[in-house]
Amino acid sequence: MLDFYNRLSSEVYDLDKPIGHSFGDVEFYKERLLSCKGRILEPAVGTGRILIPLLENGLHVDGFDSSLDMLRICQINCEKRGFTPNLFEAKMETFLSPIPYHTIIVPTGTFLLLHERETSLQALQNFYQNLEHGGKLIVDLFLQTEFSFGTTSTRTWTCDNADVITYEDTLIEVDYINQYSISHGRYEKWRNGTLLETELERFPLRWYGVEEFRMILEKIGFEQIIISADYQFGVYPTKETQTITFEAIANKK
Repeated sequence: MLDFYNRLSSEVYDLDKPIGHSFGDVEFYKERLLSCKGRILEPAVGTGRILIPLLENGLHVDGFDSSLDMLRICQINCEKRGFTPNLFEAKMETFLSPIPYHTIIVPTGTFLLLHERETSLQALQNFYQNLEHGGKLIVDLFLQTEFSFGTTSTRTWTCDNADVITYEDTLIEVDYINQYSISHGRYEKWRNGTLLETELERFPLRWYGVEEFRMILEKIGFEQIIISADYQFGVYPTKETQTITFEAIANKK
């Protein structure tokens, strides 16, 4: 089975979305966590794009990822800036912490990589279990609005040593009933016209309706759910292209 966020795709992520690169989310999460005095967890931490700005704000943030290649880059990025956070390999659908967290954050739609419904629901249940009573979950979602079969998109990045990485992406499956899509990607690294490395990727994405996701959170036990659009706190989404953020409190009495 093809996987995602292996060596080349992780390298591309770090090139394309360097530390602090923001879609509005870095500033939003800094603001929402400004008064947080407890432990924060970022599942699927990636290369540290958001983790490091939060550490720079003096917050205590742990991070995990299922991709060892992502974690390796994240570790390097942290060390360059003098940070030594607790980083470890884990999966959202199986990780249970022995010590509860005050806040769990999953920015930028990363949660949607769990494209199978039961796996996705188990991850949300685990988030609830990993929070202290009154702890907060903040998670970003987005809707998939365009599906184009039979077309391939291509992008190119230049590395610091002048190597070139190309990427081709092709949509191969859309399951409207179970609410997910699957794309296949091909990464290639070139040096002076010679192919050095190739990597194939199976990239899944799930989608949820706005009120559907609210109801799921409520069923798990979350309360005081606030929905925001495009990182404008409390502004309910009105367009299908907006990033949708859910902030919810774990009521564990």
